[in-house]
Amino acid sequence: MKLVRWGEKGAERPGIIDTAGRVRSLDGAIADWAGAALSPAALARVAEVDILSLPLVADGTRLGACIGSVGKIVCVGLNYTDHAKESGMALPKEPILFMKATSAINGPHDPIAMPRGATKVDWEVELGVVIGTPAKYVSAEEALAHVAGYCIVNDVSERAFQLERGGQWDKGKSADGFAPLGPWLVTADDVGDPQALSLWLEVDGVRRQHGTTRDMIFGVAELVSYVSQFMSLQPGDVIATGTPAGVGMGQKPPEYLREGQVLRVGISGLGEQRSTLIAGS
Repeated sequence: MKLVRWGEKGAERPGIIDTAGRVRSLDGAIADWAGAALSPAALARVAEVDILSLPLVADGTRLGACIGSVGKIVCVGLNYTDHAKESGMALPKEPILFMKATSAINGPHDPIAMPRGATKVDWEVELGVVIGTPAKYVSAEEALAHVAGYCIVNDVSERAFQLERGGQWDKGKSADGFAPLGPWLVTADDVGDPQALSLWLEVDGVRRQHGTTRDMIFGVAELVSYVSQFMSLQPGDVIATGTPAGVGMGQKPPEYLREGQVLRVGISGLGEQRSTLIAGS
């Protein structure tokens, strides 16, 4: 299933994509795509609904982030060999973890505001893993049973804030709007093997990133297991699994985003984002 949230920012309602690609409303059937609604039992009940009997949402209605009430966004750094090399950093022996503030969450087609003082805003297409059932100290063998589904994450980053201002990476990752999620949350049963997905990103129509999740250093199951050793994962939590080569910092010379530029971001089977960079306030 392809699950969506539609409506004005802060007042999104749950929906589902039908076989013709139209948004159908689940308003009244469930409260939101969040928490217990992401459990296997809840998703199974939705799967039994006659989707074509649901009300259509008007074409052009805004899509919000595909998950509501996200508790935390856990990000994985340098998880593709080619990206580690272009960054001039050693391959990690264990996953590199950092957090991205939930206040950074954005709709998949919402504008991205340049933060005050930003000079090196960068792009990163990533596979997002959405947790469906609580996970604590789980093994890699059982990890995928805790996954509700997958979505696109653009881990927008301000490299000067991230790398030149001391301390940890989080402050370069957490500006408002720096975490577009969606357009859809695609349930795990419809995705199949999360290590067999192609992902790409374009800036103003020029392909900058193109990779495959099979090139991850640490795969999805290993990441879910690893993170769960350090913190419990709760329904609606998101793990952003890293990005392949082609980020702006890795261009020669480096290229960073400017006001007015347009990002298109896609992962096979998970849809496409389209975001415009705008001036911040």
